Amino acid sequence: MVFSNEVVFFGAFALFVILVMLLDLGVLSSKKAEVVKFKEAAFWSAVWVTLSIGFYFFLRHYGYLIHDISDSSHLENIRSQFYKTLKLTGTYEENLRVFQNNMSLEFITGYLVEYSLSVDNIFVFILIFNSFGVRKKNYKDVLVWGILGSIILRFIFIFLGAALIQRFEWVLLIFGAFLVYTGLKILFSKEEEENIDTKSHPAVKITSKFFNVYEKFVSDRFFFKHKYKNNKIYLTPLFLVIVVIAFTDVIFAVDSIPAIFSITKDPYIVFFSNVFAIMGLRSMFFFLVNIIDMFTYLKYGLGVLLTFIGGKMLAHTWLESFGFTNLHSLILIVLILGVSIAASLLFPPKNEEA
Repeated sequence: MVFSNEVVFFGAFALFVILVMLLDLGVLSSKKAEVVKFKEAAFWSAVWVTLSIGFYFFLRHYGYLIHDISDSSHLENIRSQFYKTLKLTGTYEENLRVFQNNMSLEFITGYLVEYSLSVDNIFVFILIFNSFGVRKKNYKDVLVWGILGSIILRFIFIFLGAALIQRFEWVLLIFGAFLVYTGLKILFSKEEEENIDTKSHPAVKITSKFFNVYEKFVSDRFFFKHKYKNNKIYLTPLFLVIVVIAFTDVIFAVDSIPAIFSITKDPYIVFFSNVFAIMGLRSMFFFLVNIIDMFTYLKYGLGVLLTFIGGKMLAHTWLESFGFTNLHSLILIVLILGVSIAASLLFPPKNEEA
């Protein structure tokens, strides 16, 4: 059986992600569950950001491997499907270079959007851990496996979304309106104290319906055989937390995936940017968990970001007629996030306001 370059590339990419994930988890070094220190979190955050930047440069030079592009006709076919506004008027080599430069720019812009929107997940993850009473030393394992589950669910979500957009382009207008609504809601709604009813959570109820669930934690285990109940396999609350984490991340994807479709229609680029952003989320959680309160205005920055992206989706035809490109989007996104972070550090709220 002869495999295409596309299949070989995706196989190699999957193995690479799994290997780095195992290193991050500490499986290869047989480390026991322990609390992740700030330095370790900073190191792995830097590793994932570096890998993402490295992938950007990979796409600039070898992006053709993703779609297994081998000639002008295949390049034009991919352009007409996912890059309709991209103009290719030179030789095959020149067009391929323009195509790969555009693809890499879309990836890094999408990655930045996904990574910044992932900050919101951190607040919810803290709430989930506190509600279920998870010990800090178990945060690491739960997050990695929960995030791995969310990657599989997002994969399905992304390619279904891409298929819808290919067939019904007006879906983008619905996505855009939803993002504008979400962004404005973040900007103008008051923050309220939230609680999670662990027994009534939809993910818990669905899992409990199909599997045996033990009510108490059993050391660091996700499941075990109950020797006093006919050796039935029981899931522990720690496993339920993984399910809730994955479920919650997919709920967040309702915002973030439409956002990235405003930047690129290529489902592969959407997927890659999501993978790198999500895989970096675990280390970012431990890196920011103790200093997240310093970034008071970042939430408002994310609100502005979603509103801008939604508006861009609604007015994309008009903006493109004025020569608005992905490079302009990248500059504005960096500016929005930079201003919100700088404002948080330079003008921290008074204690009573915080």
